[in-house]
Amino acid sequence: MYKSILVPLDGSTRAEKIISHVKKLAQCTGAKVILLQVIVPVYYMIDPQVSYVNINIEETQWRIDEAGKYLVKIAEAFTEKKIKVETCVEQGPVVETIIDIARAKDVSLIALASHGRSGLGQVFYGSVAAGILQRVDRPLLVVRSRE
Repeated sequence: MYKSILVPLDGSTRAEKIISHVKKLAQCTGAKVILLQVIVPVYYMIDPQVSYVNINIEETQWRIDEAGKYLVKIAEAFTEKKIKVETCVEQGPVVETIIDIARAKDVSLIALASHGRSGLGQVFYGSVAAGILQRVDRPLLVVRSRE
């Protein structure tokens, strides 16, 4: 049924609530799991008088390196269960990057935990799950995660 499952993570314990669901699903279907973390570039303080933006390359690279280490740790839990797993760290806008990777890797399912915000919380903070749901062209598994 599912050949590959994309699992976007942000490093939070809330986002990790999807992992147990994905493990069971991958074991049942034999699907490969792709763990993804999207890093938004870190920008220097911007002067309103300046019309260009500078990216803090060192800080952004540090975040990319840390995300890679984090995903390798998460991947170990899949490897122990004999589930095929790969890790992927990308840079860019979160929702668009998740969708781009899903298409590029031709994943069968995107699985993620939603923080469960609604109303004004969703308006102010945005929602990755809602953004993906509105634009994705493949199945999406969303688990509500509460601490």
